[in-house]
Amino acid sequence: MESRAKLLGHPIHPMLVVFPLGLLVAAVIFDFADLVGGSSTLGDVGFWNIAAGLVGGLLAATAGLVDLLAIPGGTRAKRVGTIHGATNAGVVLVFAIVWFVRLAGNDRAAGGGLFVLELVALAAAGVAAWLGGELVDRLGVGVSPDANLDAPSSLGRQRPVTR
Repeated sequence: MESRAKLLGHPIHPMLVVFPLGLLVAAVIFDFADLVGGSSTLGDVGFWNIAAGLVGGLLAATAGLVDLLAIPGGTRAKRVGTIHGATNAGVVLVFAIVWFVRLAGNDRAAGGGLFVLELVALAAAGVAAWLGGELVDRLGVGVSPDANLDAPSSLGRQRPVTR
């Protein structure tokens, strides 16, 4: 099943997910460094990484939703895609809560309780990422029906797909 949201012949969703995931992982790393005695600037960097990760997560979710809605109902792919999307929505929600709590605080540091929430959300993101891999690698969601080891470039002239 081909992706519905494409750019230059490639699905947009997988292009966008690397940024929020990387930013949120980096935020947790910076917050950990801040918690173990690093410079207070590290907490600020973690705070802003979360902000950028949330923006990127919403963009990735939009493209992912377009693809999810195109998956036929009653299929394993629809069930896995729904769990993948719901898990990622939960991850974004938890990081948004952490961000807003930090925004309302006296400084931008995470503190122990918020850091634990970040770790839980990051673990959930790992599960969601595995489910995304299951969708693409095992179930072929977002993969061109013409995919093969010698397929022509997606930038070349597209020939009609016959089924």
